[in-house]
Amino acid sequence: MTALAHDLWRPESGCGDECLPAADEVPTVPVARRVLRLVAATGMLLAGVGLVLLLPVLPGPERRAATRAWARATVRAFGVRLVIRGRLPRRRALLVANHVSWLDILAVLAVAPTRMVAKREVRSWPVVGLLAVAAGTVFVDRSRPRALPATVGRVADALRAGRSVAVFPEGTTWCAGEGAADCRPGGGFRPATFQAAIDTGSPVVPLRLRYRCEATGAATTAAAFLGADTLLRSVARVVSARELVVTVTVTAALHPARDADRRLLARAAESAVHLVPRTAAPAWAGLRPVPTLTSAATVPTSVAAPAVAAPTSGAGRELDLAA
Repeated sequence: MTALAHDLWRPESGCGDECLPAADEVPTVPVARRVLRLVAATGMLLAGVGLVLLLPVLPGPERRAATRAWARATVRAFGVRLVIRGRLPRRRALLVANHVSWLDILAVLAVAPTRMVAKREVRSWPVVGLLAVAAGTVFVDRSRPRALPATVGRVADALRAGRSVAVFPEGTTWCAGEGAADCRPGGGFRPATFQAAIDTGSPVVPLRLRYRCEATGAATTAAAFLGADTLLRSVARVVSARELVVTVTVTAALHPARDADRRLLARAAESAVHLVPRTAAPAWAGLRPVPTLTSAATVPTSVAAPAVAAPTSGAGRELDLAA
């Protein structure tokens, strides 16, 4: 495989240390509270070991409820408040979200205890790797591009079996435009996994993840995991931050037609997540107008979305899970 092909397969974010907050930009809690948060989070991760043993013997609804409860409790243990806006469809779906932090996985599981698509390295993470395996995570070997069709096939199989699947199609973490002044809102959505939704007739539900510091009222990258940042350093910022909030917004579902173009579908989902304005001129503008998901008429003809205009099941619904 050429170096160019390798770079295309393993996208690199333009975000680095310059996108992370300075030490005095985020209000912090006392050292004693940081220690308590670390102890609580460690306890929840250890409780995950028991969950690993329990999940395989539980029926589907109970398995999902247990996973959701564990994820929400773990988010709270880290001192983070979770806010959920909107409501997921009851049927299976391909959930696609922007990627900012390791916390994203817990936030998505707290909203929708689905099968995840994750890089192969996650399998070796302590406790989290065991949980990922027990939850039926589809692992991606990013060093083997030829394995991608098989990965998409496994995602399609899960959807056919009635399971929802969540993926971060940016392929790496970004600061969501909240870091350095010249940062983009995020990375482009890789279209491969969207083919699984088309092949199975499953809706695509974009999830928008945003982090803010309630103490300042401003967006923050305190939870971000970027560039050469280490996991320990990122965890330390999270447990130190005062009134850190992660908001997961469930946007309107996209319903692809059988002959939909996965690239246009990926761009439509990307537009929903990154809130690309109608007046912008994105790179794909020459293909076909990209919807802002405000009216069904703006959706590309290859992506039928009868419920896009007014998702009454989720509009105005907000669930605030206090830490």
